Formats: sequence, structure tokens, C-alpha cells
Amino acid sequence: MSQLKAPYLLFIGDAKDPLSIKMARSAADWSPEKCLGELRLDGCEVTTGCTAMSLDEAVSRGAKSLVLGFANSGGYIDSAWLPILQQALASGLDIISGLHDRLNDLPELVAAAQSNGCTLHDIRHPSAKLRTGKGYHRQGKRLLTVGTDCSVGKMYTSLALTKELQDRHIKASFRATGQSGILVAGDGIAVDCVVADFIAGAIEDLAPANDADHWDIIEGQGSLFHPAFAGVSLGLLHGAQADALVVCHALGRSSMRAIDDRPLPSLVETIAVNEQLARTTNPQAKVIAIAVNTSAVDEAAAMAYCREVETQLGMPCVDPIRHGVSRIADKLNG
Repeated sequence: MSQLKAPYLLFIGDAKDPLSIKMARSAADWSPEKCLGELRLDGCEVTTGCTAMSLDEAVSRGAKSLVLGFANSGGYIDSAWLPILQQALASGLDIISGLHDRLNDLPELVAAAQSNGCTLHDIRHPSAKLRTGKGYHRQGKRLLTVGTDCSVGKMYTSLALTKELQDRHIKASFRATGQSGILVAGDGIAVDCVVADFIAGAIEDLAPANDADHWDIIEGQGSLFHPAFAGVSLGLLHGAQADALVVCHALGRSSMRAIDDRPLPSLVETIAVNEQLARTTNPQAKVIAIAVNTSAVDEAAAMAYCREVETQLGMPCVDPIRHGVSRIADKLNG
């Protein structure tokens, strides 16, 4: 992947759903030093918390890239955005996109990029040659975040754990498997755009053999229980060959994301199925903790839920935002 140039201007369009700007929010939260500001259109109802500014203002302040920081249904590039993208290229900015539609499939953008010496980065689409997985034992330690559903905090938990371990001077690397994580880390592979036969092999390459005391913290995707994304989750699980798994969950969610009348699995079932399937490539794989998004309830209810889960399962249960991840890291440092 070509080098992503910072600082970024985060383009969030006219987004109305906070989850729809996950990519922009990820960069703002985890790489604030790379984010100059946000570009919003009329009707936008959400924010990254970055300073609002125009394209011209951002260029004058030293912006190097325009980031398409949102995700719409289908991941398409709206024709209404093309004038903004062309203006960005004319101003000398690279464009970074995590959408399914490719910037490089649009001739007018390719021509504008070439004319202005800019680069179009389609970070969701892997360019490296991939291979099938082998499942052979490899040195090093690996942790994978898994979930009861999509959008339950797997990336946040992975990033928080990586930082916590690094703060403890433990060798650790974040391995990004989605477009938001790639924007934060600067590299990685968007596993949902990998051909199914090559998913496990792609993750083996992403988190290869390492020092015996080094932790790769691998960002999980989807859920084994989600009809749309279970295939991606399984390939990732096998390729990770994880020693430790952390189950991520959203408290209060009544149905799986984007599917009506499909309740989330229990934590007990989620643990059992993930451990069973993870042991295909690592017989010692084990769930060590629960990371739960408790934003739907107040602090007292969040603490009560976490205590109940800990009593039931005999492992740490924390909200990474409210409580931090130190107790999970303790399990890796033991």
C-alpha cells in the first residue's frame, strides 16, 4: 500500500448516523495528530469533533489528503461528491477511500489525479498477491477480537489493548483488517474484500511469525452468527491462529445489525462456538475476556452487568471506553 499522507481533511458529507462515519471517527479518535479538520455538507447531523473547515481552508493549513470518512449502504461513490473530489485533486490533495466502489474505476478522477500528481488510495481493496492459508504453527502470540454481532467495538477494543500493552513496554502491534483500522494504522488488509479462499492466508501474512514474546492484536470483523458476514469472520478466525480471544458485545441491542427479528447469541454460546472453530488452527485458543459496549445504559447499570457476567463466566468483563482494558491486558501479561 502506498504511503497515506497526513494531515487529513475528513469528508463526512451529509451523514446523519454516527455509525456511518466510523472511518472518520476512528482516525479522529486514534490518530488525532493526523487529522486537520472535517468537511461537512448541508444537512450533516454528526461530527468527528474536529474543526469544521472548507476545502480551501484545509489546503491553506497544509492538508495532504481528503479522506472519504463515511460508509453508505453498498459502499458506493455518490456522483454528487465528484465535484468536491475533483476540486480536492486540483488542489493537490490525495484522496483516501474505504468504500467498495473504487476511486480508480472513475476515469475522470484518474485523469485529474495524474494531471495534478496526486494518488487515489482505495484502501479497502488489497493490491498484494494473496495465497491460501496453511494453518501451520507460527511463533509469536496473537489475540483476535470476535463478536456477538457487527459494530460492537472490535476495532476500538483492539486499538485500546495495543496501546495498553505498549504503555506497559510489552511488544505489541495492531493488525488492521478493515478500512477504518487501516486509516489509523497506515497499513493492513480489508478482509471483507478478499476472495473467500484467500482470507485465512491473508491474515497469516498480516500477522506472520514474530518474536516469542510479541503480541499481534488482530482486529476482528463481523460475527460467526451474522448471516451476512460469518464467512469473513471464520476465515479471519482460522488465519489468526489466535492464542487469546476477546468477545465483544453491545448491551441492549435487540437484533443483529441490519437484520430484523434476529436476536444476538448469548455470551456462553459465542464463547463456545468461537473457541471450537479457532482450535482448528490453534488447539490452545481460549476466550480470556468480554468487552462490552454499555453506552445504552448508565454507569451503575453498566457496572452491575459487568459484575454479573464476571460471576457467570469467571473472566474479566469491561467496557473499554468506560473502564479501560487494563484488566484484559493483565490476562496477557500473566
